[in-house]
Amino acid sequence: MPGGRLTAAERRQIALGLADDLAYAEIARRLDRPTSTITREVTRNGGPAGYRADLAQRATQQRAHRRRPSAQRDARTAAPAGRDDAALRVYEEAFTTLLMQSGLPRMAAAVLTRLYLADSGSLTASELVQRLQVSPASVSKAVALLENLGLIRREREDGRRERYAADADAWYQSMVAAARANAQMAEVARQGVDVLGRETQAGARLVNMARFIDFVGESIARAAEQARELLHTGPAPDPEGAPR
Repeated sequence: MPGGRLTAAERRQIALGLADDLAYAEIARRLDRPTSTITREVTRNGGPAGYRADLAQRATQQRAHRRRPSAQRDARTAAPAGRDDAALRVYEEAFTTLLMQSGLPRMAAAVLTRLYLADSGSLTASELVQRLQVSPASVSKAVALLENLGLIRREREDGRRERYAADADAWYQSMVAAARANAQMAEVARQGVDVLGRETQAGARLVNMARFIDFVGESIARAAEQARELLHTGPAPDPEGAPR
């Protein structure tokens, strides 16, 4: 039944589909399920690389057992008034999956998603624990990684409590870091040209590699600077003084 809970057999089919590198939409089509159901199932149970059907089945049974006496938790994690709670959950999971595909571990991706989607743009460690229903140690580890990557920053409130905020310049810093990594790769390629000789096939290949990477890296850095300046400046008012 498309509207019912996933069965153990369906979870085995999901695992087989992931092993065959099938897209979520294709797995959903084969099971006659919404794509959002497959996205939610995989994201909640280890992601595309870590999904195991038996573990997912067991985890679902454990979550169902914990939920029965916990109506209070549902109230704590409900979406703000005026928002569709189910739609928000699906979007959170899709956003988390996208961040995981970019290279972030599952928990770090989940934390960053909650920070980006919070109206305040920041949350305390206890709020993250509550929203994600994980241990404080898991949140602490994820926060440390995100901070090292420059994707979030710490903000101290009155007293000793800290908040974690999604850095407004995070994507700019990410693009700059990518451009820097490209420049290093191009330099390594040029060093190879000196070793192998420009006239050899391998040397010529490395020359083209360095040229391509230089061009792309410079384009990324230039676009990042332009986008940052544009977004920080904002639209100029029209002659009448009204915003455009």
